[in-house]
Amino acid sequence: ATATAGPRSFSAAEVRARCAQGACLVSCHRRLYDLSGFVRLHPGGEQLLRSRAGTDVSAALDGPPHRHSANARRWLEQYYVGQMEPGDEQLPWRPEHRAGLLLESTNLAMPLALLAVGSNHCLLPQDLVDWQKPLLWQVGYLGEKYDEWVHQPVDRPIRLFHSDVLEFLSKTAWYVVFMVWTPVVLYLSWVSYTSLAQGNTRLFSSFTTDYSIPVHKYYFPFIFLLGMILWSLLEYLIHRFVFHMKPPASNYYLITLHFLLHGQHHKSPFDSSRLVFPPVPASLVIGFFYGVLRLLLPEVLGLSVFVGGLCGYVIYDMMHYYLHYGSPKKGTYLYGLKAYHVKHHFEHQKSGFGISTRFWDYPFRTLIPEETFKKED
Repeated sequence: ATATAGPRSFSAAEVRARCAQGACLVSCHRRLYDLSGFVRLHPGGEQLLRSRAGTDVSAALDGPPHRHSANARRWLEQYYVGQMEPGDEQLPWRPEHRAGLLLESTNLAMPLALLAVGSNHCLLPQDLVDWQKPLLWQVGYLGEKYDEWVHQPVDRPIRLFHSDVLEFLSKTAWYVVFMVWTPVVLYLSWVSYTSLAQGNTRLFSSFTTDYSIPVHKYYFPFIFLLGMILWSLLEYLIHRFVFHMKPPASNYYLITLHFLLHGQHHKSPFDSSRLVFPPVPASLVIGFFYGVLRLLLPEVLGLSVFVGGLCGYVIYDMMHYYLHYGSPKKGTYLYGLKAYHVKHHFEHQKSGFGISTRFWDYPFRTLIPEETFKKED
């Protein structure tokens, strides 16, 4: 039998050459990782890529050290490419740097990024499923292991269904959501406004005629905004209590449902085809909420609230995609929101439920603690 080849060895010169060609490499106790494909997805990674020869990369990617979660260290192992050759592992870094610190750059076209992630590397979790087969029908058998497994993210695509048709319908490019629902928002906004302009809409008219309140067309922007606010609250509640329910370990069907609704996204947070809600199932959910509003409010008023909520949903889905694949400028609101959402995925899955806004995390006391974002001394 042929012996299994060991990990490849890299010399310091080879590492520098690969970095000069645009690679982003990470070294941890002679173990070498290639993060070239992932660095853009990390908060601050775009700043690293924008840096050039002679630039101190530590200023580009947060500078002072900061703490990384166990999941982040486990995530790193997916990009393992080999070992540094003995004697060559002493590339230019400062020994006082600790976990998660971006170390000194070298004078190359693309600076050499070196991170120390702790004294012991974390190995990937043992595969409990067959990745060559659809996962949806496997996860229910994980039982008590499911909750831990689904919150150990991986960087690989997921197939849910055996059927190619169902698999196709379960995936969506981000721009499809915008293309499908934006015309609907514009059309229904026009219908709502012109209907209110007729002056026939009155609030409470189903209960009393003497004290009913006329709803003028000038109220439409405020009703629209109310719909957006109601959507943001609904987004929070669904994310917290439905998407993040902990299914009973003994219930195969609830585990399967959880994985279909949201577990798949936490298992593979950078599967770009599964970051937004596919239009076909979305239309069923949207239709349900429209029906509820029609029952609770006069027709035109309910439609005005609905279209504001639909606009909020489109913004939410676009925002969610951007928080995973966008590169906001450091110090901006979106940069902080991206870092916040990454914390939710990798360390604080039971808090930080706001996506388009963190507002509802405050009154419901699910805000991710600020100290987790602070840099260590």
